[in-house]
Amino acid sequence: MLIQKHKKNNHSVKGNRFLITINVLGSAGPLRFVVNEEELVAAVIQTALKSYAREGRLPVLGSDLNNFLLYCANAGSDALSPWATIGSGGGRNFMLCKKPQPREPTIPEAEKPPQPGMITTHRKGNGSLRAWINKSLTLKIYSH
Repeated sequence: MLIQKHKKNNHSVKGNRFLITINVLGSAGPLRFVVNEEELVAAVIQTALKSYAREGRLPVLGSDLNNFLLYCANAGSDALSPWATIGSGGGRNFMLCKKPQPREPTIPEAEKPPQPGMITTHRKGNGSLRAWINKSLTLKIYSH
């Protein structure tokens, strides 16, 4: 006599699960893992960073999810909001990029204050090497 075992569906997670592919800018290959469509984008970024580090991939990215943006590869150029659900855009392919760091404005060398212990010299004229060469070549050499 055969006794059939009924499989219990212990899935307490609501919503559909699907496979996503995340390409990390600068990495050799994509990350793939299954997510719940109701999962937040921030949680997906965190999972991707953990998976990336666990696999020992290069370049080393770090673990702070606030330093990264997730873009849907099939959609427009706007990054996904960290508080949006991953399934809201309908995409399955994503790109993970570091946020651009603000640059400090560069100060031209002439306007920088001198550092202590540095010797500063000032030239008269425009200081152009080309002007100096032209001036030197225009000197006439007289022979007897």
